[in-house]
Amino acid sequence: MLPDQLSAALAKRLDRAWPGAPFPLGANWDGEGTNFALWSTTATAVSVCLFDANGLETRIALGDRTYHVWHGYVPGVGPGQRYGFRVEGPFEPAKGLFHNPAKLLLDPYARAIEGDFTDDPSVYPGSGADSAPCVPRSVIVHDGFPWGDDHRPNVPWDDTVIYELHLRGFTQHHPDIPPELRGTYTGLAHPAAIDHLRSLGVTAVELMPIHAFVSEPHLQRRGARNYWGYNSVGFFAPHAAYATSLGDAADAVREFKAMVRALHKAGIEVILDVVYNHTAEGGPDGPMLEFRGIDNDAYYRLDETDLSRYVDYTGCGNTFDPRRPFPLQVITDSLRYWITEMHVDGFRFDLASALARSLHDVDKLSSFFDTIHQDPVISQVKLIAEPWDVGDGGYQVGEFPPLWTEWNGKYRDTVRSFWAHGADGVRDLAFRLSGSSDLYGDDGRLPIASINFITAHDGFTMRDLVSYAEKHNDDNGEDNRDGTDDNRSYNCGVEGEPAPPAVQSLRRRQARNLLATLLLSTGAPMLVAGDEMWRTQRGNNNAYVHDNEVSWLDWTPTEPGQDMLTLTRRLLALRRAHPVLRQSAFFEGHPVKTGDGYSDTKDLAWFHPAGRELAEDDWFDTGLRSIGMYLDGRGLRHRTARGETIMDESFLLLLHSGDADGYFTLPDAPWATAYEAIIDTTQPGGVPAGSSAPLTGGMDLPMQARSVLLLQVRRG
Repeated sequence: MLPDQLSAALAKRLDRAWPGAPFPLGANWDGEGTNFALWSTTATAVSVCLFDANGLETRIALGDRTYHVWHGYVPGVGPGQRYGFRVEGPFEPAKGLFHNPAKLLLDPYARAIEGDFTDDPSVYPGSGADSAPCVPRSVIVHDGFPWGDDHRPNVPWDDTVIYELHLRGFTQHHPDIPPELRGTYTGLAHPAAIDHLRSLGVTAVELMPIHAFVSEPHLQRRGARNYWGYNSVGFFAPHAAYATSLGDAADAVREFKAMVRALHKAGIEVILDVVYNHTAEGGPDGPMLEFRGIDNDAYYRLDETDLSRYVDYTGCGNTFDPRRPFPLQVITDSLRYWITEMHVDGFRFDLASALARSLHDVDKLSSFFDTIHQDPVISQVKLIAEPWDVGDGGYQVGEFPPLWTEWNGKYRDTVRSFWAHGADGVRDLAFRLSGSSDLYGDDGRLPIASINFITAHDGFTMRDLVSYAEKHNDDNGEDNRDGTDDNRSYNCGVEGEPAPPAVQSLRRRQARNLLATLLLSTGAPMLVAGDEMWRTQRGNNNAYVHDNEVSWLDWTPTEPGQDMLTLTRRLLALRRAHPVLRQSAFFEGHPVKTGDGYSDTKDLAWFHPAGRELAEDDWFDTGLRSIGMYLDGRGLRHRTARGETIMDESFLLLLHSGDADGYFTLPDAPWATAYEAIIDTTQPGGVPAGSSAPLTGGMDLPMQARSVLLLQVRRG
């Protein structure tokens, strides 16, 4: 017999489970049998359902209830066993109750989930048909794994460079990864994948959702599928389709752990993009897969005027409710599990504002924040908020409390606007370049609270940002209505491809400008996989349904791709070598303390193209499209671990987004007597052309239209 057949055969000897224990929740194997525990305040009876290899079901009642936890111990049941729950109770939608024992439900604490959800009438709450043939199964797993000497890289925030990637899309076309490993956890752990990450100089991968997920009914009806994964059914289970053995759930757990171990060995942290704000059960007309059938009123935020409906702050039909103790416990238990058992290094919280709402408003004192901050495990890893949701007052950039970093949407919008049209002047740009002190400087946070990004999974790629003025999402099946219209992009005069050589040249220069701005700004930068290789999604800014060449990285070497790759590597090497470019303390605009006293220059200064410091009126000149940022590295305010002053070079960063060539007068003494060009975005790879002879202070330096220059200061 197979393990699950043997387990089911042993279980048939029981009509009711042994009493067992109410904790821990979920299915926990002790070597001789498994304890099952499920929390529900409204259930009247609960059965655990065991399935053999042929799909035959054995139901065993969990007859004991403690603190709203239904529990029981089943001897002889162990790892590999497929199972689910059936929950009896009132079916009264008007009261927010949807119990229906005809529906097989997933275990909220399942550490492995196998199979898929098929859109069928049987999966909907009011149907009396058995849903088991059309829904996934929970799977019992054994947690043991040979971690060896694995340890967390613990990269400081000021050294962190994040690389957002889709596990499948990153590996699916990689020529040096064996075909059978592409699109899998093992594929990302392959040396070829890790070599690319290390050669770039990134320190963390931010994985798009790998919690178990399914495709929405409306996509299935169109013959499409959810590629991104923001549609969770399991907060503890890695997505089984990313295992090498055709979706084996237990293998997914082992392979995920092996992937983390391999990345850690390379010094790379693993950050998960987690979706706790909603689930795949969707709106009131959605399927019954898990929480809705267990305790709908406890897990979701219900509309107080109609308890059969949900409050929807997520745009996905429902909102998970961490205001209440048990849903909050599910989230925190999940986070601890991924940290302690799966060894991940941090989390990016999708639509985090939805998790922090109290009655209606986003609340810094919410139970969600309080619990995270007090937890001795969760509070010690990297915490990144997507600081908005779709509800009123949901845009909270700059408003999350200490310990949290944020996707800085204002950074994205400001930098895009500056390089697209420059109509807003340079005042806001200066804040973004220097760590966004206007957002993070008044509550104890630091520049590293700002996750600087220009592109992300949702939106244009870097190449498309400089190639399209409008989104082109027709292939998504929603008549081009989906995806944002606020792209702040510039197509350089021609929409899409093909384009004349002069337009192509300008586009590449614009992309170099954007990369240089991102990687030379203070804060923690985030790159999106493929931007360093000139990846396009053909103008699609919402490619969530494209599990195909639209989304997969094309690893074929190209001249533009090599241009971007060279520049990215050079910029990240510079950032790594020079702490003045990645400061963890805010600038003060005061003279720098050095070993001989104080310097005669400021730690940070802003320059006009005329060579003078910017005056008050300049900050409000919306026609100004050039700015110089001077960084003095002779005495940084943050120190080494031994308390020593950090000394570095000084730099002048020049940004010119104007459409015409111009001049920038270089600041003379005491700022510098000479400068050396280090990065020049008018050249492929940003490598300055011609002589490396120093540029003298006071000279009028020609600047090509739409370009960036990084100059290293020379004194003497």
